[in-house]
Amino acid sequence: MNVSNQSFQELPRYPESLWRATTEFSSYPRLAEDINTEVAVIGAGITGVTTAYLLAKAGKTVVLLDAGRILNGATGFTTAKVTAQHGMIYHELSSHFGDEQARMYYEGNREAIEFIRSIIGAEEDHYGLKLEDAYIYVQEDEQFRNKLEDEMKAYERLGIPGEWIDHLPLPIPSRGSIKMPGQYQFHPLAFLKHMTEQFLKLGGRVYENTTMDEKIESDGPITLFTKRGGHKITCEYAVSASHFPFYDGGGLYFTRLHAERSYAIAVKPETTYPGGMYLSVDQPSRSLRSVTYNGEEHVIVGGENHATGRSIHTHEHYENLSLFAGHMLGASSVPYRWSTQDLMTLDNLPYIGPITSSKDRVLVATGFRKWGMTTGTLAAHIISDQILGRSNRYAELYSPSRFKADPGIKNFIVQNATVAKDFVAGKVDLTHADITELSLGEGAVVRHNGKRAGAFKDDQGNLHLVDTTCTHLGCEVEWNEGERSWDCPCHGSRFRYDGEVLEGPAIEPLRKLEQET
Repeated sequence: MNVSNQSFQELPRYPESLWRATTEFSSYPRLAEDINTEVAVIGAGITGVTTAYLLAKAGKTVVLLDAGRILNGATGFTTAKVTAQHGMIYHELSSHFGDEQARMYYEGNREAIEFIRSIIGAEEDHYGLKLEDAYIYVQEDEQFRNKLEDEMKAYERLGIPGEWIDHLPLPIPSRGSIKMPGQYQFHPLAFLKHMTEQFLKLGGRVYENTTMDEKIESDGPITLFTKRGGHKITCEYAVSASHFPFYDGGGLYFTRLHAERSYAIAVKPETTYPGGMYLSVDQPSRSLRSVTYNGEEHVIVGGENHATGRSIHTHEHYENLSLFAGHMLGASSVPYRWSTQDLMTLDNLPYIGPITSSKDRVLVATGFRKWGMTTGTLAAHIISDQILGRSNRYAELYSPSRFKADPGIKNFIVQNATVAKDFVAGKVDLTHADITELSLGEGAVVRHNGKRAGAFKDDQGNLHLVDTTCTHLGCEVEWNEGERSWDCPCHGSRFRYDGEVLEGPAIEPLRKLEQET
C-alpha cells in the first residue's frame, strides 16, 4: 500500500458516531404509570437488549427501560469488534486465575460470537457482519514485545487459535503481532435494532427517558422507583445493565470500577484497506477496522484512552488519530468522530450476576473493559440463565462476589488512593479562567462569587453556570472541550455543559448557578 504523508484532516465540529448516523430508531414513551412485570431490565445497550430478548423468548414478561434513548450509551459509540481477542488478556488470566479459567474466558466469548452469528443467519450484509482476522501488535516498546511473546505462549498452552506474525498487512511499524483467525465485525445498532424489534414481537415493552432512583425495596417483590414522577415498577427480578450500576446494594461498585475515555474517527482512505482488525498493545493506543456503508468504505481509527476527567484538551486526541490515519492510511476526509466511556474492574474480569451475595434477585452486568460486544452478550446469557433457574458454567468466573487477592487488593488500593488525590486536588485547585474571556462554544472552570464554578458560553452567546461539585460523592468535575461536558475524575460521572447527567454513577444534575447582574 503506497501511502502519502498526509497531514491533519479537518474534523467535524460536533461528535457523532457512524453507527448512530446510519441507523433510524423508533421512539418509545417515558414510563408514566405504575406497572407490574416479572423482570425489569434497566439499560438498553447490547446487554440489556439481549437479556430482555432471551427472557421474553423464554416466556417471561419483561420491560426494558433506559434513562435516555435506547442504544445511545457505550453500545452506540463502540468500534464494534466481535472477537475473543481482548488485548493481552490470556497470559494475565492464566497467571491470576489459572489455565482452566483463562480457557473458559475464551470459550465464553466464542459462544457469544456464535450467538450473534446465529441471530444474523444469512443476512450478513444487512448487519455488516464480516469474517476478519484480529491482530494485537507492538509498535515500538521492547518491553511490550516480551509481554506479547508471553501472550503467544498462553495461546499455545490454552489451545487458543493464534499465529505469530512479524509484519502486519497494514503499513504500520510493528515489532511483532499475534493473529487470531475467525473473528468478526458488524454494525452493532443495525443488529440491536433488529433484536429490539424481536423483543417487542415477543410481548416486551420499552420505555425511554426513564431514570431510575437508586433506592430499591426488596422485601418481598422488588419495587423500583422512577426519578421523575415516582412511578413504581414491581417485579420479581431487576437487572442493572446500565453501564455503571444504577443501584449499588452495598456492593461498593464505585470503589471497584474506574472509568476510561477513548476516541474514534471514521475516515475515508485513499487506498484499499487490506482487511483485518488491529489493536496496539503499547502506547499510544491504536485500533483499526473497516466498515462499508452504502457501498462506501470507511476505516474506524480509535485509541487515545485516558482516565475520565483527567484530560481537558480532549480535541487533541481526535487530532492525533487524524494525523495517524493520514500518515498510515492516506485518509482523505474525516466525516465522523466520537468518543466513549468504558468501565474497568479491579481484576479485568467483568462483574456479572447477583449484585451482592445477599441480593440474588437484583443482578448486574458491568465492567466490560472495552469489549462489550462479546462480554455483554455473554452477560445476557449468564443473567437470563440465573433468572430462569438454569446452571451456567461461566457464572462463578464472573460473579461480582468473587475475591482474588492478586491483583484485586493492589488495584483497589491504587485506584482509591487516586480517587482521594483527585478529590483533594479539586478542592484546592486555584487555576481558573476569566469568565469574561470565554469565546463562543468554550467552557472552563472559573471563579464565580468567590467560589469554583463551571462556565460554558454557547453558540448564541448564552452563558451557562454550574456548581462543579459532582452530585455523586462530591469530587470536582473538569471541563472536557471535545465533548462539551463536565467529567468527574473520581468515579466517571459526566454531565452536559448545562449540568444535566450524561453518565452515572451520578443521577442528579449539577446545581445551576445564577449569573451576576
